[in-house]
Amino acid sequence: MIKVVIAEDDFRVAQIHEGFLAKNQEMELVGKAMNAKETLDILRENCVDLLLLDVYMPDQLGTELLHRIRADFPSIDIMMITAAKEKTFLEKALRYGVEQYLIKPVTLEKFQEAMKAYVQKKVTLNSAAEVNQQILDQFFGGEKAKKAAEKRNNLPPGIDYLTLDKVTHILQEEKEGITSERVGEKMGASRTTARRYLEYLVGTKDASVEHVYGIVGRPERRYRLRNDRIV
Repeated sequence: MIKVVIAEDDFRVAQIHEGFLAKNQEMELVGKAMNAKETLDILRENCVDLLLLDVYMPDQLGTELLHRIRADFPSIDIMMITAAKEKTFLEKALRYGVEQYLIKPVTLEKFQEAMKAYVQKKVTLNSAAEVNQQILDQFFGGEKAKKAAEKRNNLPPGIDYLTLDKVTHILQEEKEGITSERVGEKMGASRTTARRYLEYLVGTKDASVEHVYGIVGRPERRYRLRNDRIV
């Protein structure tokens, strides 16, 4: 579970954001603060992953807290959710590595989009033994990351993005093609699961398949990543 704190001086807005968060099973609200002091107190008393931070609070600007939070709680991720549109606030947020900057009023769709992207980044980073360019593109944006996000959001039921990514990279390594049985062995899954993902890639034209006759004469389906779809 991702532990979240809401720092918002308007209790009605805080309730709306709390309701939005409740729709995300991966997230748990551990505290709400109405000013800067309460925010710091909650961060000291709890293990927090993500802070949803307003700019305009009664005792101190949220942007003025960024230096303190980065110094005392370097592992906490921050998203600004605010009505502040001044460029100086955005520039400061960027300098302190803020994950996202959302302008109020935030729609449920926009909120969920930001949360989903954040969760996916956490899952990707936590599941990776080492970084590659695909992971870096996801973290640092760009057209490639945008297309990957669109593809991820449009996957059908039964197709997991991380598993699909693993199968794709196995195909990339196997230039001469590979059977579903071998893919299953490499990814630690059943042949049936591997074949489901392979056939999905064939259906999206990211991979091709051909019948190859083995020693015993029984044809086997051998999958290849298409040259124009290599990631």
